[in-house]
Amino acid sequence: MNEDGASADRRFDRAALEEQLAVLRPEITRHCYRMLGSPFDAEDAVQETMLRAWRGIGGFERRAALRSWLYAIATNVCLEQLRQARRRALPMDLADPSPGPGPLGTARAADAWVQPIPDARVLPADLDPALITVERESIRLAFVAALQRLTPRQRAVLLLRDVLGWRAREVADLLGLTEDSVNALLRRGRAAMPSRRPAASETMLDGEQRALLSRYISAFERFDITALVGLLHDDATLSMPPYGLWLRGAPAVAAWLRAGEALCRDGALVPVEVNGGVGVAQYRRDAGGSGLRAFALQVVETSAGRIDGLHVFLLPELFPLFGLAEKIPRPGRTATPA
Repeated sequence: MNEDGASADRRFDRAALEEQLAVLRPEITRHCYRMLGSPFDAEDAVQETMLRAWRGIGGFERRAALRSWLYAIATNVCLEQLRQARRRALPMDLADPSPGPGPLGTARAADAWVQPIPDARVLPADLDPALITVERESIRLAFVAALQRLTPRQRAVLLLRDVLGWRAREVADLLGLTEDSVNALLRRGRAAMPSRRPAASETMLDGEQRALLSRYISAFERFDITALVGLLHDDATLSMPPYGLWLRGAPAVAAWLRAGEALCRDGALVPVEVNGGVGVAQYRRDAGGSGLRAFALQVVETSAGRIDGLHVFLLPELFPLFGLAEKIPRPGRTATPA
């Protein structure tokens, strides 16, 4: 082939590769998010993965699958990040529940917590329907938080073997380990993970989840505590990162809501798709009273027709990640400049 032909092939390959990388980006982001527990850290890892892919494309062996090659790069990028990172968690992983409403205490740094991620970043609209349920389960907040209890290598091995279906030999080659070491890491990782998954009778279909969320939004915006409690399981939990305090039980949650009524009444909730499930963006009256300002991102965990967990992230910096405005008009009023 002459030089012009070779150049044309390289241009074609670059265009084709760019398209393939764009298609694979959501699932690579899923993998990095499960490893790191933060949408922001995951995005940094994906950017570094793509950069390394471009730099190394000349040595890429076409016999290997591009997808597997990217996962290998992404896993190593995440392991490098985790060498200097603290272990992320949810409040219930760190202490016993509070007996009732009380001071929130001191906020911990953002990197102490597992953070939510919008579905749009990790679950493309054209995802195979046969895979959607499995992929949603793999990014549930509770599952991602449980992964953070593992060592970085245990985490990588469990994800590559149990979630992605890699063979032990492939994982060993990637991590520079023996197959026996990989199998030992997998056993320890599985043993450290919660063993119970929701039974089929406990799971909720998309339509059921959205209907329950609609009732939750209506009750919350009316601040009807009786109606809210009626939507909760008896042992429902409420957590509020970046604070460590958390509550267990519908009565404790109701008491907390009553204590905060003056601050939360007359706000608004906007539905969001988050961590493979449902949630809301909570807006609260701003100090000037001219509108509603971003306050919290709530991940609403559901099962068997009721709510069993409310993770209320008091982190307005999450709103841009979900494409949400920092400020919205109060219901029935004309928008004012932010």
